[in-house]
Amino acid sequence: MRIGVDVGGTKIEAIALDASGVELQRIRRPTPKGDYLGTVAAIAGLVRELESVAGKMGTVGVGIPGTIVRATGLVKNANSTWLNGQPLQQDLSKELEREVRCANDANCFAISEATDGAGRGYGVVFGVIIGTGCGGGVSISGRIHAGPNGLAGEWGHTPLPWATAAELPGALCYCGRHGCLETWISGTGLERDFARETSRKLRGPEIVAAAEAGECEARQALDRLIERMARGLSTIVNVLDPDAIVIGGGLSNLQRLYDGELTLRLRDYGFGGGVQTPILRNQHGDSSGVRGAAWLWPPQAPGSEPLDGRR
Repeated sequence: MRIGVDVGGTKIEAIALDASGVELQRIRRPTPKGDYLGTVAAIAGLVRELESVAGKMGTVGVGIPGTIVRATGLVKNANSTWLNGQPLQQDLSKELEREVRCANDANCFAISEATDGAGRGYGVVFGVIIGTGCGGGVSISGRIHAGPNGLAGEWGHTPLPWATAAELPGALCYCGRHGCLETWISGTGLERDFARETSRKLRGPEIVAAAEAGECEARQALDRLIERMARGLSTIVNVLDPDAIVIGGGLSNLQRLYDGELTLRLRDYGFGGGVQTPILRNQHGDSSGVRGAAWLWPPQAPGSEPLDGRR
């Protein structure tokens, strides 16, 4: 049995999978905001509850909104800021009296879709999460590639490629820099762009609904979003050249991403043109992150090589 835990800003979700990936049980609890020790206790409590129902122990993987620094074992870059600087993986392992594996939630999304989702059968999968922000993760041969700094896939904090004069310097990102992809390619980026161009404030779903109803300004906002997304993904293709790109997050439900328009624009932006990378809608939806956390343990017996490639 594999147990996966997804730590979010408002809720912590845990899932138990059998050996073939079939869901056995799922539970959710509120996140103890601002309380590190309370978060550790909540995660451990969910694991024990799942094991009590199943009547057996399982391996444990945890997806977090940040990353574990390999050199120190401490969390960094988490928007759940009370986790930053804390030895979460070590404390959970001690609390549960077994090895616990933690990984960035975008990497968990990538490994989930590469293992038994839309990216199944592809060697190199780049998982994109476009929601309130913009993140990414890399799966290679069914294993997470995180890198020594835990930053692989963080395309949301790279600059918008080939920015026009009107797009410079770009909005201030929470990371402290201007013009990050996250400020353009996200739900909040879409809302900001629409307000700047029209002097009207609409929520992301309202913009999408207006575009589907034929409103010109809303359609133009989505045109700009797709254009910028093609530019952003072209840098991923030029550097990583993945076998497939899988899109998740709230904006992944936008049908226009899969109707060929994004693929055509990406084809032109890739170096030399002719890019053929498939762009796929995720298969597991909101469950992908928690399933990916469970898949941090490979099909082999516990104690085998971690899925982030560390030895």
